[in-house]
Amino acid sequence: MSEYQYYEFLAVDRPLSDDEQAEVQALSELAEVDDTSFVAVYEQGEFRGDPDVLIESYYDAHLHVTNWSTRRLMIRVPNTALNDELAEEFEVAERVEVWSSEEHVVLDFLSEEEEPADPPAGHEDLLEQLAVLREEIIAGDLRPLYLAWLAGYGAWERDEFAFDTSAEDEPEPVVPPGLGQLTAAQAKLAEFLRLDDDLLAVAAENSTPLQEELDAKALGAWVTELPAADKDLLLLQVAQGQATEARIELLRRFNGETAVGRRTVGELLDQAAQRRS
Repeated sequence: MSEYQYYEFLAVDRPLSDDEQAEVQALSELAEVDDTSFVAVYEQGEFRGDPDVLIESYYDAHLHVTNWSTRRLMIRVPNTALNDELAEEFEVAERVEVWSSEEHVVLDFLSEEEEPADPPAGHEDLLEQLAVLREEIIAGDLRPLYLAWLAGYGAWERDEFAFDTSAEDEPEPVVPPGLGQLTAAQAKLAEFLRLDDDLLAVAAENSTPLQEELDAKALGAWVTELPAADKDLLLLQVAQGQATEARIELLRRFNGETAVGRRTVGELLDQAAQRRS
């Protein structure tokens, strides 16, 4: 079987300078480089660059697909828009990784199968569609992270050796609202990461609709019971110009502590199997 690898990088917030373009061009004679993108196709040989370094230094999104089943998406967001500790709640060993640089949080989503598989159709235009997820995450939407978490553990149904049995007891993260109302980019992400439709449907059962209004009375009572130190911290965030982050954290904690009990990985997979059969 002939080899095929597709690498693409996209700069959203800041175009690359001429010097930076020359630096990344030196990593590949095959690459087409301009001030916002890098695209290279390999049918033999290897890319000399390190995607982790390129994402940390230059680009906001990265796509890597191969004909031996690898599908990888990396997204870089400002650390003022996403708390790394919050993002780490969605980590899945070798499938969803989170790390921080000085100014950014990097999300690394990976899907691999045991058997070779062709790259997804239309992958040459895929990164531009998936890059929309970055703006959604910056706006406080955690559905992309939950989808990646769910897809990561969903691989267990296709590969019985993907995880140790102890992973069955791992609790799910807080289920974000709107899992039954995915955006076009989120639906594309679910497809890209091979997320099973039945597993997604089961997960969405504990997800409130987006249009559902908050219970103001319940929220008010919950805020009243918050420890004074937590309130002080949230107010400090607002005073420092981080009102959006404070609101996201407040509602995340409220939804997490008042929601129906979190399911475990084992429960989700079992319910998906029952639904499928």
